[in-house]
Amino acid sequence: MTNFRKLTAVALASALLGGTSYATYEHFGKPDTISTWVTNATPFVKARLDAKSGAAANGATAMIPADFSFASKKATAAVVHIKSTLKPERTVSQMQIPEEFRDFFGGRSPFGQQAPEGKMEKPQATGSGVIINPDGYIVTNNHVIQGAETLEVTLADKHTYKAKVIGSDPNTDIALIKIDAKNLPALSFGNSENVEVGQWVLAVGNPYNLTSTVTAGIVSAKGRSINILGENAKAPIESFIQTDAAVNPGNSGGALVDLNGNLIGINTAIASQTGSFAGYSFAVPSSIAHKVVEDISKFGSVQRGYLGVGISEVDAAKVKSFDLKVDEGVRVENFADESAAKEAGIKIGDVITKIDGHDITSVPQLQEAIAQHKPSDKVTVNVNRDGVDKVVSVTLKGISEPSVADRSSSAVMEQLGIELKDLTNQQKKEYGIGAGAQVTAINAGKIRQSTDMEEGFVITKIDKTPVANAREAVKMLQGKKGGVMIEGLYPGNDETQYFAIGL
Repeated sequence: MTNFRKLTAVALASALLGGTSYATYEHFGKPDTISTWVTNATPFVKARLDAKSGAAANGATAMIPADFSFASKKATAAVVHIKSTLKPERTVSQMQIPEEFRDFFGGRSPFGQQAPEGKMEKPQATGSGVIINPDGYIVTNNHVIQGAETLEVTLADKHTYKAKVIGSDPNTDIALIKIDAKNLPALSFGNSENVEVGQWVLAVGNPYNLTSTVTAGIVSAKGRSINILGENAKAPIESFIQTDAAVNPGNSGGALVDLNGNLIGINTAIASQTGSFAGYSFAVPSSIAHKVVEDISKFGSVQRGYLGVGISEVDAAKVKSFDLKVDEGVRVENFADESAAKEAGIKIGDVITKIDGHDITSVPQLQEAIAQHKPSDKVTVNVNRDGVDKVVSVTLKGISEPSVADRSSSAVMEQLGIELKDLTNQQKKEYGIGAGAQVTAINAGKIRQSTDMEEGFVITKIDKTPVANAREAVKMLQGKKGGVMIEGLYPGNDETQYFAIGL
């Protein structure tokens, strides 16, 4: 469970702006691959006039509170319990050096006194998920499945299944997993853009392992950014739905539904001084979650377009300081390299007021709007420049990623279970090194089994030979037998780390 200023991810603005939303955008006009999207849904509210009340007699409208049973039955059938078994925590005293590498350290362990190697208990975490397709596709939070060696899903009917990860997106904290099952009850995505502040919503999940728990509340705010995703994301997108429905540890990845039982959000975090519910919870809007899971199912990863701008919200201080002619919008502060906005003619100091005809008043709104698109999509951007309104057509770009070494290209990479990528020039400068290869993923394999190496580690040498880049590292590892010595460092730590792995 992650804390951020007592903002808690509920499981036992970037320089390269992206965002996601609006059902009228191109994304929602295309056939879905695995999920169902409900475009127009009138809220199902069981309420009636109270004819006996004094208010009704005086001509006023008095309403009986809404009945939540319809939405509760529909949602609980599709919400699952997820148990993730994590990689065991290893202390330096538990690390064993393969015989082949004892000579590197004069026959002594570099980790100090070695304890007898025993069986380690593997930690577990729990969360929730939502079935979005009868064939076993489930949406949940990335932080629910992150670092898991195995995933076990328990349905509302108590049947259990092993699950596999189809893909995940740390930038939105959304993941897609799948179980081998058919004819499952599934929820349709509702349009979170139609959700109104003050509207009744239900949170459904498995807090504290109490399965199929339903709580009710109202939407307290929309487009809320709480800066909780930055630790694991390169370009975090936060435009949460804030509610006062009770959400606790174990609810992560569960459903936020309207009174039709349609999925309008994925419960993700709480604001709390204790780690338990204390008034407000936050859900990823369905407009974001839907885009992510559809992209993962179609392309294997999220296809996200970027404006390439750094922005800040317009407030009274900025209006006065920059003599702005509008008092709502977001001001362009700087540009990323190869910025799509800059190439289209947008300038520093412009105030963005609309995207594709929709008003923009905050950074989360812009993020949510832009990330709905993929690279090469065109968006219409309204800006105010020195009091003059202008309309600019921008062709969005993607983020250029360094080349990634394919771990399937080598049997030894499969055996080790790691994925590597090249370092950017900026990373080399920041880390104070001239070359290397960074570990981007640690899957099942020798490294996970026998070391405590973490994602982000930078390999600088293999068997004392310097590593130039990811592909060279793969080439050097090919054909290794008996064992291999990997050395390098973690970003922000100059101390050299050694990992000896038997093969």
